[in-house]
Amino acid sequence: MAAEHDTVDKVTGKSTTGHVWDGIKELNNPLPAWWLYLFYITIVWGIGYVIAYPAIPLATTFTKGLLGYASRDVIEQDMEGLKAIRGESMIQLASAEPAKIVADPKLLGVARALGKAAFGTNCAPCHGQGAQGARSYPNLNDDNWLWGGTLADIKQTITHGIRNENAESRQGNMPAFGRDGLLPKADIPHVAAYVQKLAGRKVDGNFDLKKGEKLFAENCAACHGDAGKGMIEVGAPNLAADIWLYGGDHATIVETLTNGRGGVMPGWSGRLDAATINALTVYVHTLGGGR
Repeated sequence: MAAEHDTVDKVTGKSTTGHVWDGIKELNNPLPAWWLYLFYITIVWGIGYVIAYPAIPLATTFTKGLLGYASRDVIEQDMEGLKAIRGESMIQLASAEPAKIVADPKLLGVARALGKAAFGTNCAPCHGQGAQGARSYPNLNDDNWLWGGTLADIKQTITHGIRNENAESRQGNMPAFGRDGLLPKADIPHVAAYVQKLAGRKVDGNFDLKKGEKLFAENCAACHGDAGKGMIEVGAPNLAADIWLYGGDHATIVETLTNGRGGVMPGWSGRLDAATINALTVYVHTLGGGR
């Protein structure tokens, strides 16, 4: 509640605002002068900032400010400066084949530095900062490649991608044997158990491995080979290596056989320039698993 008139607090000798709550009277203490001056300065500063810099959104644009400053312009200037510094090296990276870059120690150093930065920005969200991969994203550090690990293979994959709208992207899908009725669902667990055996894994459960082997030869060997060692030409993984993109337990293999697999990788030819694609090719190749 509020009193009709200001009163003086008997304890402090200061006037009150007349506001009382639960028997407590609010003292009429003015704000410190230094605080008020700072507050006024921030108001003046804010008005000056709005006038000098881009600040107020309009219907289709924004106020430009008297100074004509734009952070985008600064970034573009910095990028131009970076291009000038890199200069000849970038021209050589763009025009040279990756094999030539690897053979030139100076170009190799530039390519690895640029490739590492480009990888962190564009590739790491899926493959990880260390290129260690994750479930459904390949580990690029080992020498187990779905589509080949040579410089030419890696450049093709980066440039055009995998299973995307690009006509030159790599194609090849794992069929959905169960969903599409290519195999009776009752037979799929036997094939999955045989695939585990190919990988050297312990097979738990009452499965007919002879039947699984026969079905594998009839339905899977055309892509994965009789021994399950894969085929780079169609992106069929080496099942004997015990390296799994989606998982090597029996339930996951059954899921793969039932519904198929077909991960997509974007093509970077329309997003990255030639120098960056070559640098990424070299960087990925030198991570440890390039052939």
